[in-house]
Formats: sequence, structure tokens, C-alpha cells
Amino acid sequence: MRRRRVVSWLAGWLLCCGLAAGVAAAQAPAVSQADRITALEKSTAENAIAIARAQSAGDNAWMLVSAALVLMMSGPGLALFYGGLVRKKNILGTMMQTFAMMAVVTVLWALVTYSLAFGSGNAFMGGLHNIFLHGVGLAPDPAYAPTIPLQTYMVYQLMFAIITPALITGAFAERMKFSAMLVFMILWTIVVYSPMAHMVWGVGGLLNAGAVGAGGLAGRFPCLDFAGGTVVHVTSGVSALVTAIFLGKRIGFPQKAFPPHSVVLSFVGACLLWVGWFGFNAGSALAANGLATSAFIATQFGAAAAAIGWSAAEWLRNGKPSALGGISGAVAGLVAITPASGFVTPMSALWIGLIAGGFCFLMVVKVKNIFGYDDSLDAFGVHGAGGTLGAILTGFFASSVINPIFGRGKAIGFFEGNHGQVLNQLIGVSIAWTISIAGTLIILFVVDQLIGLRVSEEDERAGLDLSQHGEEGYDWEGG
Repeated sequence: MRRRRVVSWLAGWLLCCGLAAGVAAAQAPAVSQADRITALEKSTAENAIAIARAQSAGDNAWMLVSAALVLMMSGPGLALFYGGLVRKKNILGTMMQTFAMMAVVTVLWALVTYSLAFGSGNAFMGGLHNIFLHGVGLAPDPAYAPTIPLQTYMVYQLMFAIITPALITGAFAERMKFSAMLVFMILWTIVVYSPMAHMVWGVGGLLNAGAVGAGGLAGRFPCLDFAGGTVVHVTSGVSALVTAIFLGKRIGFPQKAFPPHSVVLSFVGACLLWVGWFGFNAGSALAANGLATSAFIATQFGAAAAAIGWSAAEWLRNGKPSALGGISGAVAGLVAITPASGFVTPMSALWIGLIAGGFCFLMVVKVKNIFGYDDSLDAFGVHGAGGTLGAILTGFFASSVINPIFGRGKAIGFFEGNHGQVLNQLIGVSIAWTISIAGTLIILFVVDQLIGLRVSEEDERAGLDLSQHGEEGYDWEGG
């Protein structure tokens, strides 16, 4: 009996265990499936966050590198390019003008000009909401660049603000006081550069192509300017011409030739400018994406075609191509492709570069001689003329396949059927010319009355290195 009870008890226990296991087995698939769905949803959300973070990190890295590339265009690129073109007694004075912009404009940008250019305001000028970089933090601003910190965008745009006034120095090389140059450039950055940058790129800007349909005057005349054809090159080039005429010619010009003292330095500087220009144009995509690739390729093709165009024109006229002509042509092509770089196909970039090379050659060799102005380093002939030409040609060649800025399926360029875009480009160029001429003339007059613009005849003959900085670029007698 006792044995039977033990066996019966064991059987009952095993039966209960089996039933419990069966119930657990029956319930397991339902619970497991729900858990799997929950886990899958969590994984998908985590992956989306990881992808967004990776994109933001990649875009931010590219933009920081682009900012450094654009700064390299000023120093050492432009400093070497301009420095080699002047006489050796002026090399340090010329380089110091560019270097000074790297310091002075940076401080000015932090204090007020970033706010004037990109702060919220009206259709013509930004407000004072972001003075002292108030509200400019590490969070992205979707109105400008949704995947990078606003501070990254701010410092990237700073590099444009640095090189733009530095380009003007090529027109008054060898004859302006350093002190006058500083005051002039500070006022010019506030009065000319900031409103032009706001009108083209700022939220609610009159010429902002991305603001079409925003209401009011925002985007009223959508001017296609991907990386600064009007904002940088037209303003600096036209202001350079005004300054050269206002200051007058160098002593001895044009009776005496003033050849470059070192084409080698200029050659190195031009190559640095070419490389840095990828940050200038491809960086203006504000992301490491396909548009950046397109702008990168257009930049290379435009520069190459222009170098060939200028050299070919020079070869036909003089019987041989020069190194100075080749690098000047490349810079002219880089200038002309700047507004178009994010809107045109590679073949269109070749056409723009080829046209720009020949056109800028004529402006430097023929037009300057006809009118007789002393644009010392051809800032107007290359940047003013090339920037104007490039901005207009952008209206012809822009393609919605590259950048559908007005919306999918909508034509953006003349050859696509948007014939009115050329008029918008002309309006943008006209505004840039007007504000540059008027603003520059007023500033020059004020500075000249306050402290005088030009060095004395004695100082000019001695050279800016000694007269303005008390040192020489070359020590020919040193041991």
C-alpha cells in the first residue's frame, strides 16, 4: 500500500509538471512574438537615431574641413598669390593686409556682422538678435543647415567674410596706408558685405532663392548664387575698381612696368587657392552629400577649362603661354563657377570656365589698358568681371537635375525653360554693383577725410614693408 501511494504520488507530480510545461509552451509563442515586435521597434528607432547621428557627424566633419580649406584660401593662398605679384619692397605689406583680415574680421564677425548677415531682420539686412553670438549654439538651425551645429555654420560663413575684403586689397596694392586699410575694411564689411550676404543667403533675404513663396519681399528676386558669385566676387571686384580709381595710380604707372617680383610665390598661392576652393564651393552644400560632389566636380572642371581658355588666348596674342596667364585663368574660372557650382552639370561647368578664361583675359589685357585705371593685381578684371559673368551664366545653365531648388519638376535655368531666371540674375548683379559702388565711395570719402588713405610719395617709393611695418621681406645682405 505504501509503495502504491508513493508511485501514485510520483505519477501525479509528473502529470502536474507536464501540464504546467504544456501551458507554458502554449503561452510562450504569444509572449515571445510580442517581445520580438517590441524589440524590433526599439531596434528600428535606435538605428534611425544612429543613422541621424552618423549623418550629422559626417556633415559636421566635412563642414569643419571646408571651413579650414576656405581659411587656407586667405592665408597662405591669397597672401602668396598677391605677395608674389607685387614688387619685393611691398611683399610683407601686401601679405599683412590679408593676414589682418583673418584677425580683424573674425572679431568683427563675433561682435556684430554675423548677426547683420544671418540674423532675423528684413529683406535687406539682418537684425541685432545675434550680436556677440547670442543664441548661436551647438544645436542646428533648420533654416540654414539642419544637420550641423549652428556654430559650425557660423564659422564656415566667417571664412567667406574674411577673404572677401582681402580680395579688394589687390586693387590698391602698394599705395594705401595700413591704418586706413583697417578702418576701410571694417566699415566695408558692415556696410557692403553684411547686407549683400543677408539678401542672398539670409532668412527672408530679397534675393534668397530658397525663400521663394515665403511671403513679403523674401525671395522676391530669387538669384541663384550657390557659393558667393555676387556676395563675394562681384562686391569685392567692383569695390576694388572703385578704390583703385579713387586712390589714383601708383607713382610711375603706366609709363613704368611693374612686373611680379616672384611668379613662383604666386604659382604656389594659386594652387592653394584651387585646392581651397573645393571647401568654398562643395562646402556650400552644407552637407557631405551628392550636391557637394556635384559642386566639387563643377569647380574642378570650371577651373581647368578657364586655365586653358586664358592660356589659349594668350598664346594666340603673344605667341606663347605664360605661367602667370595659366594661374590667372584658373582663378578666373574658379570665380566664374562659384555661383553656378551647385546648379550646373559638368559639361556646363566646362563651358562656363572656357568662356570665363577668354573673357577675363580680355578684361585684364584690353579693357584695363583702354580705360587706364590702375587695378594693381587685377582684382576687378578677375573677380569683378568673372563674378558678374558667372552669375549671369548661372541663369542660363542652371539645371533642376542637379539642384531642384524651386521644387521637383520645376525648371530653374534659361535652357530648361525658365527664361525669367536670367532677369533675376541681372537684378542680383545690379544690386551687388550698386551697393558696392555707393558703399565703397562713401567709406573711402569718410576715411580719407579722417585719416587719409594714401601713403606719402616718400613712403610709396620706400615700399610698404619699411614705411608701414618697419621690416623687409628679404634680407639680401644678411649672413
